Amino acid sequence: MTVTDEETWPDAAEWTGKIYSGGWRRSEGGVQPVHEPATGERLAEVGVAAPADVARAGTQAARAQRAWAGTAPQERAEVLLRAARALRENRGAIREWIVRESGGVPAKGDYEIAAGLSQLAQAAGLASLPHGEILSPSAPARTSYAWRVPLGVVGVINPWNAPLLFAMRALAPALVLGNAVLLKPDPHTPVSGGVVVARLFEEAGLPEGLLHILPGGIGTGEAVVADPLVAMVVFTGSTEAGRAVARAAGDGLKRVALELGGKNSIVVLDDADIDSAAAAGAMSSFGYQGQACVAAGRHLVHADIVEPYTEALLRQADELRVGDPREEGVALGPVISERQAARIERIVDESVAAGARVLAGGRRDGLFYPPTVLDRVERTMPAFTEEIFGPVAPVVTFRTDHEAVEIANDTAYGLTAAVHSGSTPRAAVIAEQLRTGMVHLNDVCAKDAANAPFGGMGASGNGSRIGGTANLEQFTQWRWMTVLGSG
Repeated sequence: MTVTDEETWPDAAEWTGKIYSGGWRRSEGGVQPVHEPATGERLAEVGVAAPADVARAGTQAARAQRAWAGTAPQERAEVLLRAARALRENRGAIREWIVRESGGVPAKGDYEIAAGLSQLAQAAGLASLPHGEILSPSAPARTSYAWRVPLGVVGVINPWNAPLLFAMRALAPALVLGNAVLLKPDPHTPVSGGVVVARLFEEAGLPEGLLHILPGGIGTGEAVVADPLVAMVVFTGSTEAGRAVARAAGDGLKRVALELGGKNSIVVLDDADIDSAAAAGAMSSFGYQGQACVAAGRHLVHADIVEPYTEALLRQADELRVGDPREEGVALGPVISERQAARIERIVDESVAAGARVLAGGRRDGLFYPPTVLDRVERTMPAFTEEIFGPVAPVVTFRTDHEAVEIANDTAYGLTAAVHSGSTPRAAVIAEQLRTGMVHLNDVCAKDAANAPFGGMGASGNGSRIGGTANLEQFTQWRWMTVLGSG
């Protein structure tokens, strides 16, 4: 059934208290409520997938995947394009779910939808790319081929901070390349990161059994990783949790793609456009309450311009209203949970106790944490060393380009960075020395693109890349065949 009335989409009577696995059905793990962080209001109730539900889903997915892999690539691409059409048709309702579940402002919901559409379109394009090659034979009478084949069943463990985007980023290429998917959305966002996804692909006509939505907590995720029919696990989340996923997946010799945390620097050189750099810095640190792995966790500013840069950053912070994201003019909504709010508070308080100075913000109201600017930040302070995942901009000074590189690289993480300078060659020299998987010149460090190989180094991931043609390497494996003779 295609529902076009955004006020009733997706129809709660269809999915309330259920999981999506061979259709909508009751689970063996019971149910869980979904609450709005801004108000505490109970929004919905979804099913919780028990290990037995995961095992059943794995069996169904493996069976359905064999037939799916045999369909023409263009047929699989058409399913993704129909899912994109359903996403466009229901964008108003989907935006509302993203805002209410995740606490992001409507613009954040619009961004996720636009990025999700890009992911679907980019993944559909994979169907038209060559999936193999003819190799040089070892003898004149021999023919040698190599081609990519699907992995089988892919498990996706999704975070809460961009639930729709991260779901599409993994499952769209996985499906178009012939795999089936078990998707475990985060308990904070099981509707926008799970129910919505299921309904989009239902409307797109995806054959039954290829996509399973399995909400739940740690136990559900562990069951997905451990399932013997899951060939690959895509995990986005904290570095600590990613290490646990990697250890568990290693026992089964599974492929693992880990997109983990970051302690990202925005480097501002003495010849930078200060207002432009401060605007990029504010967006990188304060956007979606700083709750992004690509957020700027450090502002490294040349000592000669630190005062005007900080003043410009403070002006940016002062213009950002904090409150219920559904209210007009609000720029920052709540952080996702009391646990996260307490973590931000601890990091700021401990840094201030060690000598940092609060120039703006620094005190929360429940889950609402204002944009916060710290200066006099030293490299031993939690604000420098820890991933904050909140709207906090620690300012650190440097004197030379060499020192800026050394400070930026003083972390186990290696996800992204930005460098601001009036000289692109100078900025590029610094960028090439940063140990990060991504770097952006005269721009924000919080960037994502469907056609780009997204991923980090060090504690930010295991070197995997998702996006663009990198998806071919992630979601398929090579098969080699030789033919002797011509008969």
